Amino acid sequence: MAQTDLTKSLKKRFDKLKANRQNWETHWQEVADYMLPRKADVTKTRSKGDKRTELIFDSSPLQSVDLLAASLHGMLTNPSTPWFTLRYKDQEIENDDEAKLWLESATDAMYVAFNRSNFQQEIFELYHDLITFGTAAMFIEEDDSDIIKFSTRHINEIFIAENDKGRIDTIYRKFKLSARAAIQKFGEAVSADVQTKAKKDPYEEIEILHAVYPRSDFNPNKRDKANMPFESVYMEYKNGNELSVGGFREFPFVVPRYLKASNEIYGRSPAMTALPDVKMLNEMSKTTIKAAQKQVDPPLLVPDDGFLLPVRTVPGGLNFYRSGTRDRIEPLNIGANNPLGLNMEQQRRESIRAVFYVNQLMLQQGPQMTATEVIQRNEEKMRLLGPVLGRLQSELLKPLIDRVFAVLLRNNMLPQAPEFLSGRDVEIEYVSPLAKAQKSTELQSIMRAVEILGSLANVAPVFDYVNFDNLVKHLADIVGVPQKILKTQSQVNAERQAEAQQQEQMQQMQQLQQVAKAGGDIAPLAKALPEEARAVANAEVE
Repeated sequence: MAQTDLTKSLKKRFDKLKANRQNWETHWQEVADYMLPRKADVTKTRSKGDKRTELIFDSSPLQSVDLLAASLHGMLTNPSTPWFTLRYKDQEIENDDEAKLWLESATDAMYVAFNRSNFQQEIFELYHDLITFGTAAMFIEEDDSDIIKFSTRHINEIFIAENDKGRIDTIYRKFKLSARAAIQKFGEAVSADVQTKAKKDPYEEIEILHAVYPRSDFNPNKRDKANMPFESVYMEYKNGNELSVGGFREFPFVVPRYLKASNEIYGRSPAMTALPDVKMLNEMSKTTIKAAQKQVDPPLLVPDDGFLLPVRTVPGGLNFYRSGTRDRIEPLNIGANNPLGLNMEQQRRESIRAVFYVNQLMLQQGPQMTATEVIQRNEEKMRLLGPVLGRLQSELLKPLIDRVFAVLLRNNMLPQAPEFLSGRDVEIEYVSPLAKAQKSTELQSIMRAVEILGSLANVAPVFDYVNFDNLVKHLADIVGVPQKILKTQSQVNAERQAEAQQQEQMQQMQQLQQVAKAGGDIAPLAKALPEEARAVANAEVE
């Protein structure tokens, strides 16, 4: 293929998005230099494998970034604990036991897909990008061998645009691909220039532009590959050669933003907030190191005459001077105050730790915490990270789970749903540790109410106002009890009916025994009783 009107227009749009992003690039480069040096190649061209920590004199900001990234990973997408479940929007269907069992089966299938893929390592990279740059991007694509594949893309590759609702629905990705890989991916669609490069040097890189945006002529009544909600175009950036035109049924990227100003598209990060303190800490650390060196190895005062040889400051060094003189080699008093510098550095470290919530996220040293203290710390985390969680749920978790669910459904990787569930809308419920911490307040309120009602039960029938069936279901839902270990409502009703019948028979048998003991005529009564009761009555008579 060659350059087309489509690729020309896309390149113009890309140039506009590139211009809108320029102010952010220097900011991203600076925060990466100090807090994520392995990705500090936004505006700088760096060789692979080179040293990237030349500006860093204190590693505590890097540790804070790693800690917050690991904490978000553990609280939102922990591989060892459930972090989401599916449910129906229709409350009537939601209470159906068969529907609940299918939702659990579908959820389990999704967890298997997540854990078998490269999701965990890629989502951890995304958290690092999110905390450092304020904006992160992950590409979720269908794969022939792995069904689904995740790839977190570097911020320097990503150019985004919002729709009228403030949601990102357009993304341009400019990246490099070897000539050999380009031919493997796009075949004969590559230009003659790329084919020539592949013959001379198959590993020479070329620039590729990938554009994904809403299709303007989308027809929801058609289901062919050429009519999908989102159009996907690959092109060679240099010459505009069209490589492929396709589409996606769902937006294939998730682009979360940590915090966002109302008049900006790209997000803001805690690293940006901490940047002044980080830069100051590095300068102070550098100065403190120099002062410590001067104290350990101070400058010397040496007389300008009388010495026969140069001054030797090495251990065991000998310095000769004229006999009878009072001249000595003395250290210069530089007036350094290391404790003052160290205290100022510690203040900066504490300020940086506060920005990244280090004190709240790390376990406290000392005696074991009580249950109340654990609850209080979880509630504190909830208050601090709650606003961030809300944005991450809408911009990361929801589109991520929606995309994976749709891919698995198309590839028949989900269990067959009952017919009565066909066409029902499914929604996501988050059950991550942080989401559970948010529900802990409701749980404590319910338990407190039950405790108060228990104390009043001796003086009034207060529990008559409580629907214990609904209470048990709601508590199980809050704490995340799997449906498969709970009895269905029909099972509970059947057991209750059987128990009531058994109790009724026991009461009749007791009445019969009382009559028999009193010597009354039990024959007419026995005829009206069940077979078991008549057997007991005859036994009593004999």
